[in-house]
Amino acid sequence: MSEGPAKSDEMDFKWHLAADDPEIATTEMEFALMRTFESFGRWQAECLIAVSGLTLSGPENALLHIIRMNDRAKSVKELARLTNRDDIPNIQYSLRKMLSEGLITKQGTSRTGVTYEATDKGREVTDVYATVRRRLLVEKIDDIPDFVQRLQEVTRTLNILSGLYEEASRVAATHRR
Repeated sequence: MSEGPAKSDEMDFKWHLAADDPEIATTEMEFALMRTFESFGRWQAECLIAVSGLTLSGPENALLHIIRMNDRAKSVKELARLTNRDDIPNIQYSLRKMLSEGLITKQGTSRTGVTYEATDKGREVTDVYATVRRRLLVEKIDDIPDFVQRLQEVTRTLNILSGLYEEASRVAATHRR
């Protein structure tokens, strides 16, 4: 991008977060990521409501599917690690909501370790969700040439960015005043 005033046919992407090309690219990616996160959360919530009538948020829906993953019970600590979250009280609140809806069961005690597992209802809901997801989303993805490879590249990039943001977060927390 040129340093002079923007031409009438160009857009000016410079502002306090984006003064040069790397900052502009980073800021544009961050905005796209925020919009994608919000769209993904809406999709998860709307799909779940459509298949079950249940009103869980996108992150709660994600927790349900992660609990169901590999049909193996998971602890709160595992759920936090798998979702890269550190807000344990919010995760516990979500788990209580899913318990009250009969989607998951709780096993163990604080002494032996508490784990959560999908119930028959939880498995049924997640199975129907997967079917609707396949029909409304994955089939459309499959129709786009080379999209599977592009998604694999995006996944690798997002995993790298996750590590970069984690490290930057640690440094900021370590050196704040």
